[in-house]
Amino acid sequence: VQLVESGGGLVQAGGSMRLSCAASGSIFSFNAMGWFRQAPGKQRESVATITSFGRTNYAAAVKGRFTISRDNAKNTVYLQMNSLKPEDTAVYYCAAFTSRDYWGQGTQVTVSP
Repeated sequence: VQLVESGGGLVQAGGSMRLSCAASGSIFSFNAMGWFRQAPGKQRESVATITSFGRTNYAAAVKGRFTISRDNAKNTVYLQMNSLKPEDTAVYYCAAFTSRDYWGQGTQVTVSP
């Protein structure tokens, strides 16, 4: 299984951005998928997850601003990010969880003040 993220880049504070994570196989086989991020000098942290049943969970720092969704027909998971803040700057990783974990290569998101 390969996960390929896209959609990162540079945006001003208050702006929006959508990340996509395309899986090489059916995402039905995953118990859950999620987005994680790692800022310079910090540990990787969970941003949002979505189960195969569609149940979502968000980090407190992004709740109300970010939305995770999935398109099973396209084998793709999205992260819609609104009201972005400079502290959202990080490398964002897509992950999929079954009997083992799969990770994408990451995409840089930079939010300027």
